[in-house]
Amino acid sequence: MAKSKNAGSVQSVERALDLLEALAQADSALGLTTLIQETDLPLATVHRLLSTLGARGYIRQDPESRRYLLGPSVLKLREPYTRLFGVWARRHLAELSEISQETANLAVLDGDYVVYIAQVSAPRRLRMFTHVGNRVLPHSSAVGKVLLAYSPREDAERIIDRTGLPRRTSTTITDQDQFFAELDTVARQGYAIDAGEEEEAVRCIAVPVFVVGQPVAGMSVSGPAARLEPRQQDRLIAEMTRIAAALSASLRAGNADGEAFPQYG
Repeated sequence: MAKSKNAGSVQSVERALDLLEALAQADSALGLTTLIQETDLPLATVHRLLSTLGARGYIRQDPESRRYLLGPSVLKLREPYTRLFGVWARRHLAELSEISQETANLAVLDGDYVVYIAQVSAPRRLRMFTHVGNRVLPHSSAVGKVLLAYSPREDAERIIDRTGLPRRTSTTITDQDQFFAELDTVARQGYAIDAGEEEEAVRCIAVPVFVVGQPVAGMSVSGPAARLEPRQQDRLIAEMTRIAAALSASLRAGNADGEAFPQYG
């Protein structure tokens, strides 16, 4: 009897997640018929799940179209995850800062912006420009470029359509064709450069952090352009790639202290 109840509970969770994922992947609100088609769930089940998730704020119904969207409670889950992600990354950022002698950063894509979620400051006297919590447009930052380069191109195009390519400095890329060519180069070479495109005389190098093949963050080193010269970057990029891979492995297997996370599926 208990076994049957547990099995039913797992199925209910899976069905609720199917519904949430269908809404998360949609470009606009979805109607009831579309949700049934997307999830392959019976009408009565979809009705029940929508009612439960709506009561908890995880979905909402547009009063005019009667279609469904993700609700504000979803955002409550993102913030603690992002905060913990920064904690897990700190050991790896400290290693990168020690190797590079510059500031090491971790950033994620949040809507149309890049937000810095963790940082280890440079051991040198002159430290760098950004801080945890800072938000920048992705086109002028190295972390933004790697996140867009490894995302579906249509996602990057939608972001750029909304934000444009405003000029931050004299070297900011403001032409769409040139910018998307830059993303192709980033995806091909595995790293991105911000050559003073967000802030004059500041150079940043970034690599992607993957989890299960998806780009979840950008890891970067930032410093004065005079210290991060192009001829010195090959060794640094190799170290950054290694450290980003180690962070990816730790996210799959456990936290920064080695405690294993639960594994599902």
